[in-house]
Amino acid sequence: MQLVVARIGRAHGIKGEVTVEVRTDEPELRLGPGAVLATEPSSVGPLTIATGRVHSGRLLLRFEGVADRTAAEALRNTLLIAEVDPEEVPEDPEEFYDHQLMDLDVVTRDGTEVGRISEISHLPYQDLLVVQRPDGSEVLIPFVSEIVPEVDLEEQRAVIDPPPGLLDDSQAEIASSREDS
Repeated sequence: MQLVVARIGRAHGIKGEVTVEVRTDEPELRLGPGAVLATEPSSVGPLTIATGRVHSGRLLLRFEGVADRTAAEALRNTLLIAEVDPEEVPEDPEEFYDHQLMDLDVVTRDGTEVGRISEISHLPYQDLLVVQRPDGSEVLIPFVSEIVPEVDLEEQRAVIDPPPGLLDDSQAEIASSREDS
């Protein structure tokens, strides 16, 4: 099974290094020197990681055969994809691979059906569960423990504790209001 583990950003320096937006909780395992990764678009890869280092809080990678800034810049926005055994699970019990979450039923704490997870959107600060509702609409659920306190893979469901307004706009609370002067 294939998992997207990173997206290549801009070139860094003149020796072929690139910045990388990490999309895995295990970068040391998936993005280490010698790792061979498939790519999207596939015409760019596969790419073999030659070196990696952290600079100013950002992961920098250099790939075999990419020796200058021009070649590195040509890789921008390429997705890096690792081959993973489908039976493999993250070490941390609070972490999940996308394929484990796909198609889970989503219910509230009181058992009310919300829908089914159709996609996981990876944003820079948090992930979002895209939930297909029974009426065909979608709702975006921030994948944080305060809102998704339980994921039960055995029961194939995710339990959510949504704040007011997340599922129904009419229940939204106004956090502040401006007074017209």
